[in-house]
Amino acid sequence: MKQTGLSRRGFLGTTAALGALGLTPGWTTAAFAQTGGTLRLRIDGDNDVLDPGFMTGGTEIEAQKQCLPFLAQYARDGETFTWEPSYFVTKLEQRDATHIDFELAEGLVWSNGYGPVLASDVKFSYERMKDSDWSGYFEALDHVEVTGDRTGTIVLGKPFAPFIMITLCHGPGAVLSEKAMADVGDRFTTQFPAVCGPYTYEATPGQRAVFTANPEWTGPKPAFDRVECNVITEVKAAELAFEAGELDCTEVGADTLARYTKNMPDGTAIAVAGELQYMWMGMNTEHPKLQDIRVRKAIQHAVDVDTILQGAYSGTTAKSHGIICPGLTGQRDSAGYGYDPAKARDLLAEAGVSGLQLTLRTLNNQERMLAAQIIQANLMQVGITVKVLPLDSGPFWEMGQESKGDTWQDLELWLMRFGTTPDPYEATQWFTSDQVGVWNWERWTDEEYDRLYEEGINETDPQKRHDIYVRMQEIMENTGAYVWINHEPEAFVHSTEIGVNAAPSGELNYRRFTKA
Repeated sequence: MKQTGLSRRGFLGTTAALGALGLTPGWTTAAFAQTGGTLRLRIDGDNDVLDPGFMTGGTEIEAQKQCLPFLAQYARDGETFTWEPSYFVTKLEQRDATHIDFELAEGLVWSNGYGPVLASDVKFSYERMKDSDWSGYFEALDHVEVTGDRTGTIVLGKPFAPFIMITLCHGPGAVLSEKAMADVGDRFTTQFPAVCGPYTYEATPGQRAVFTANPEWTGPKPAFDRVECNVITEVKAAELAFEAGELDCTEVGADTLARYTKNMPDGTAIAVAGELQYMWMGMNTEHPKLQDIRVRKAIQHAVDVDTILQGAYSGTTAKSHGIICPGLTGQRDSAGYGYDPAKARDLLAEAGVSGLQLTLRTLNNQERMLAAQIIQANLMQVGITVKVLPLDSGPFWEMGQESKGDTWQDLELWLMRFGTTPDPYEATQWFTSDQVGVWNWERWTDEEYDRLYEEGINETDPQKRHDIYVRMQEIMENTGAYVWINHEPEAFVHSTEIGVNAAPSGELNYRRFTKA
């Protein structure tokens, strides 16, 4: 694979002396020196919707992992990821292609007087997800059969081998209390109606989310009695807080990752979760300025991605050729277009477009802003004037969703990064026809893409599955609505006195952090 920067294997090789991220158990060997049993972390904004069916994701999933039951969890197998039963179950077994049997552990109790965790709660939670914003994760689910108070069978309507890995291990796999949900009208936002996990949750908007030991928890005790997640919107500010001793662990930007890799401070280590992020610049195919595919393809040819990788990411990220990340079935080794300003100018001339002015929206962090400025300069060279509009996390993640207001009508260009699970199915689900106005902000539809999406779910032959996902990315690219940029490693700087635990896509799991 040709790419700028290091491959995942190569990058992990350079950081082997710094530590390799373990999922179970933690990978630190130093003794923990903090007092009070408090783990201090950073989140990039307030958790707005903790309901698994209607969340955005990210730190909201992190919160769910501490407070709600999950039947399965990620585990590390060499350089790849697999799954294992969580301590919420005594049995989780795939009997055949369409039946997964489970038995809940004894003694699990919901808070607020809602009684024991039951198999009927699993049934309620998973069947409810079929009508949620995250329904794609449950397309293969037919129903959950309850066979006892703590036992049941997840019945799939069609074979889908990664169901446990991409659904049960991830945020949408959270289990809720059916009784508690009935009392809150079947939906909630910032307060869990009932928890069953090692922690309870409380948040002060704009300041922090705090997880404290759940007195009703009967499972394994976490390493820390208290976890403080401070709201720090900018990565740079979080890095400074870590260096000042105010945080025990935080995500780091590309330039700091490069600096630490070359010169690691005493008592500090880097943990790399994976490269399961895909970043692109999107274009609204319905916007009057961008309806002509020749204009969109001109923009594809005008952006110098290699310069972005060096100038904004210090060469620490893999070059992207689509939405399928390094190491996964369906990853492409090249794109169908390249940096060619002359070609871009010819396409604009062919379309009869001159003096084009566009707005590029991006999250307000250093790497994205640098990338946006490079794109701004690139497009200026072909006669397109770009205004860069930085946004905070809340308005950014709502801007393309029709349910959140009218901003989607004004979208022109934006920088977007999604995280994914270790299977190509998850990444492709956001661009189907029924996702227009939800997460398909480029707003195109394609019958072949939708058909291949269904085929990819059912196909078990590795080569055929690879070919399906390669073709799906070609369809996306051929709309002209995407400029593939990179696959960022999810990297965290942390004290050597703690062990870090993260999902492949970078969500931290506080209950699985360790002290030596």
